[in-house]
Amino acid sequence: MKNKEPLILAVVVFFSLVTYYLVEPYAHHVMHKHVESENFAYADLPAITKTGNAANGKELVMNAGCAGCHSIEKAGMPAPMDAVMAAQSYGVNPPDLSDAGAIYDAKFLADLIKNPAHALKVEHKFDAAKGQMHPMVPFYGMGGDIDQEVADMVAYLQSIAISPADVTPKIAFENACGRCHAVGYENWTQIGTKSAFKHKKDELAFEIKVLEYQDSLKAYMGKLPPDLSMYIRSRNEQFISTLIENPQNHLAGTAMPRVGVTADAAAKVIEYMKDAGDTKRHERAEVGRNVMIYVIIFAIFALLWKKQVWRDLH
Repeated sequence: MKNKEPLILAVVVFFSLVTYYLVEPYAHHVMHKHVESENFAYADLPAITKTGNAANGKELVMNAGCAGCHSIEKAGMPAPMDAVMAAQSYGVNPPDLSDAGAIYDAKFLADLIKNPAHALKVEHKFDAAKGQMHPMVPFYGMGGDIDQEVADMVAYLQSIAISPADVTPKIAFENACGRCHAVGYENWTQIGTKSAFKHKKDELAFEIKVLEYQDSLKAYMGKLPPDLSMYIRSRNEQFISTLIENPQNHLAGTAMPRVGVTADAAAKVIEYMKDAGDTKRHERAEVGRNVMIYVIIFAIFALLWKKQVWRDLH
């Protein structure tokens, strides 16, 4: 029997390797295929060929219907309806446009204004030829050169936005992802941060609003988008980055829209997810650094002590 043990081991190892070889390509190239980044270039979107005029853009944004759905807090324009009612009307709450010019790519914004379904890559869900119109009404122009008018609108949004360098991970996430995804670890819901309530009835009233919003979101998306508290721990950064960049590359036919953020804004979204998924990571990194400093200092003193002992012995 002992003479057969190596043969049995070899057979087991052989079939294990064959099984691994057959399963591994499927797991990594079919179930979790690698997707190369497009570098947030949005090459499928037309370039802005006109020089935008922010002053004209302001008039257009105010008069072309944008303010009928969107808030622009920086311009003193509140949302025309609360998040729950907006979701019941449009499926999801339209974002505030105050910092859109710093978070979203300019080409994306321009195409979004003219053809929302195309910019968001959801034409398979909203086919105008079949009467399936996207909730966001396309801008058909105000009688002038539509390309110039769109360039002016984008210029206005960029002029009122904070500097891209001042966009924090929280701002980037809440604008780009926070109206569809909750982050329970950060007390973030699709309608905003859940604060501490003094009275239970107030907390229940807030939770009812969240549930009502989620019902509208589920009807719009087909299913409730997942809570992203731990998503960074179950997916790598490259996967999340390319998913933000173009969801169709990972999930063909998904209702998740292309977000259209800049590469810098996408990096800040991922930074926010890292902080949410591991709230102690910065503290742990600092402790690790201090431990390494201690070890180095200890090693130096140990070496000096060793030399002193050997010097005394000699």
